[in-house]
Amino acid sequence: MEDKELNLVEHLDELRKRLIITIAAFLVFFVAGFMYVEEIYHWFVRDLDVKLIVLGPSDIIWVYFMIASVVAIAATIPVLALQIWLFVKPALSPVERRISLSYIPALFILFIVGLCFGYFVILPTVLGFLVDLGGQMLEANFTAEKYFRFIMHMTMPFGVLFELPVVVMFLTSLGILNPYALAKIRKYAYFVLIVIAVVISPPDFMSDFLVAIPLLFLYEISINLSKIVYKRKLKKEKQLEEQSEYEPLDEN
Repeated sequence: MEDKELNLVEHLDELRKRLIITIAAFLVFFVAGFMYVEEIYHWFVRDLDVKLIVLGPSDIIWVYFMIASVVAIAATIPVLALQIWLFVKPALSPVERRISLSYIPALFILFIVGLCFGYFVILPTVLGFLVDLGGQMLEANFTAEKYFRFIMHMTMPFGVLFELPVVVMFLTSLGILNPYALAKIRKYAYFVLIVIAVVISPPDFMSDFLVAIPLLFLYEISINLSKIVYKRKLKKEKQLEEQSEYEPLDEN
C-alpha cells in the first residue's frame, strides 16, 4: 500500500515538473512575442483596406496580449508534446518510444500548416464574403479587437484540428485505435465536426460550409493514415510471431 502511495507521489511530482517546464516555455515565448507585437501587427494588417480602430485604451493591451499569446501557443506546442512524451516514456516499450518521439515534429508542423490554411485560405474567403454581404448598405469599419478575434476564430481551431491525423496515427500505433473503429463511428464524428464548424465560424451558412468541409476531409485522411499504420503494425507483429516460432528450431 505504501509502495503504491509512493509511486503515486512520484508520478504527481513528475507531472508537476513537466507542467512547470511547459508553463515556463510558454511565458518565455509570450515575452518574446510581446517584444515583436508591432512587427507582427503590421504583417497581419498589411493587406487590409481599412484602418483598424479601438474603442478604449484597454483594447490596445488586449491586442498585444492576444498576438503574443498566439505566438506563445504555436511555439509551445513542441515543448508540450515533448513533455508529454517524457512523462509517459517509462510506460512505453523501446519501439513505442521511438515511434511516439517521431510524431513530435509532425505535431508542430501540422499546427503551423493548420494556422496557415485558416489564415490564407479560409479567412480571406469568409471575410470577403461577409464584407460583400454588406454591399453599399454598410461601411466596413473594424475595431482591432473584433478583427483579431475574427482571425483567431478562423485560424486557431484549424491549427488544433490539423493535428488530428497525427494523433490518430499515434493512437493506432499504440493499439488504442484502428481504422475500422474510426469508420464505424464516421457519422457521429461527422456530426461532432459539423457542430464544431458551426461554433467556431461566423453565423452564416457559407462560413459554416467552408469550415466544415476541410474538417470532414481531415477525418477521412485520418482514417486512411490509420489504415497504413495499422497494416504495418499487423505486419510487424506477424513477423515477430514467425521469428519466435522458428527460434527454437534454430537452437536445435
